[in-house]
Amino acid sequence: MPVTEAEAAVMEVLWQSSPRSSEEVVAALAPATGWAEPTIKTLLNRLLNKGAISAEREGRRYLYSPVLAREAWVQQQSEGLLARLFGGRVAPLVAHFSERGRLSAADIAELKRLVSRLDEGQGDGR
Repeated sequence: MPVTEAEAAVMEVLWQSSPRSSEEVVAALAPATGWAEPTIKTLLNRLLNKGAISAEREGRRYLYSPVLAREAWVQQQSEGLLARLFGGRVAPLVAHFSERGRLSAADIAELKRLVSRLDEGQGDGR
């Protein structure tokens, strides 16, 4: 399900802690974003209609919880970025950051470990 950047901000609040009431979501988001309460409630309703969150009635209010897992959203976003900017390939993405000096020594060491693990997996039929 496509989640907009603004909706993702609401999702982040719910991924951090849920269930939360709309008042709690507003309190968490309004200071950082400057969004008014009706804007945040509209975003909650959009997410509810998309099935990204659920709402459970508690007395006179609703408590919202994420249905869409953060890991699934991150995968969706990263695959979309790779497809749009790098033809679905990871190597050009890494090269892009490497050419601009954005990879630290720790990043390079981690990439080497990942590539080594991938190489090891190639020998056993995966």
